[in-house]
Amino acid sequence: MARLRHFEHHRFIGLRDTMLVFDTDDPDQARRADDLVGPGGALGRLAVATFAPDSLVEARNRGFRPVPSRRPAP
Repeated sequence: MARLRHFEHHRFIGLRDTMLVFDTDDPDQARRADDLVGPGGALGRLAVATFAPDSLVEARNRGFRPVPSRRPAP
């Protein structure tokens, strides 16, 4: 699956209103982020964050929490 439009070069996308960060290389999280980010969503409210360096560590450093996984534990 391709990464989100407007954010093709960013793996981790944060939503400022929920302070959650999505890993767009994970297909399930990418679909969920795409539903929330669209023009009528977080993108229109300018509530989307990207990180440099593009890492989960940097997202956590800025106060974002990873999205809980919907996958069942093995």
